[in-house]
Amino acid sequence: MVNPKATTTSERSRDVLVRALRSEVDLSVRYTRRRGHAMDLAREAAEEGVDLVVTLGGDGTVNEVVNGLMAAEPPTIRTGGSPAERLPALATVPGGSTNVFARALGLPREWPEGTSMILEGLRLGRSRTIGLGRADDRYFTFCAGFGLDAAVIHRVEQARRRGRVSTPALYLRSTVNQYFLGSNRRHPTISLERPGEVTEGEIATVIIQNTAPWTYLGEREINPNPAASFDLGLDVLAMRQLRVASTARTVTQFFSHTPNPRGRQVLQLHDLAEFTLVASRPQAFQLDGDYLGEREKVRFASVPAALRVIC
Repeated sequence: MVNPKATTTSERSRDVLVRALRSEVDLSVRYTRRRGHAMDLAREAAEEGVDLVVTLGGDGTVNEVVNGLMAAEPPTIRTGGSPAERLPALATVPGGSTNVFARALGLPREWPEGTSMILEGLRLGRSRTIGLGRADDRYFTFCAGFGLDAAVIHRVEQARRRGRVSTPALYLRSTVNQYFLGSNRRHPTISLERPGEVTEGEIATVIIQNTAPWTYLGEREINPNPAASFDLGLDVLAMRQLRVASTARTVTQFFSHTPNPRGRQVLQLHDLAEFTLVASRPQAFQLDGDYLGEREKVRFASVPAALRVIC
């Protein structure tokens, strides 16, 4: 499944990839035409009994494919000991600007090296089963955000629609502008609710991770929740206030080689099965780096052992 607008590939490189994969598998190529199209194609592939879905694109393409697979009703002839074994396996060739999901699986950043590792994984039968996150009725692979980070992604997407190139500098400028000009930093409105636990209130922004790292700035990992894992529940880092000094200190900790964010304004929760975020006014919301609008309430859940991936 190919996103023809993938940031780091060309038509020639896509042809090279297709030939390489066809040397190993019986391959049918599908190109995405619009936002949401990869979801439809992945669901159709699963329901037709395909054994493997390969994506060439960025994290947005992967997210759509995963949601299509999870929504599918695979043929009854396909059986297995877990839901993951009844769905096609997923192989991800990095083709976007950041490729967090692929890199979290241990794949190289560049698509030629990533393709080589996937071909080796197919030849050796090398795969693993990973958990996913779910936000209301939509799945995510590595992260979600409610508040500041989602608003930054919205700014970046607006800039890209105006023709700007996605670079670390663009993200940094967007973060600074959103923090100082676009955030109501003095009046936190988010509450975090967990079954059987006291509600955590007056939260300004929330980062949710299904694995580590949260994202990359170029080659540098950014790790608010370094203990997050595909094999565990969801990890949360929430900031109660967005004061300049405390925010700068916390963000600096994200970039540490041994990140361990701490402070009175930081709430960190590990390996959660479920929780709900509720806000008194609409907050920006993102999944896997795609801005999905504003929400006042989102229920999050961990979905263990949900999907097989080639690694």
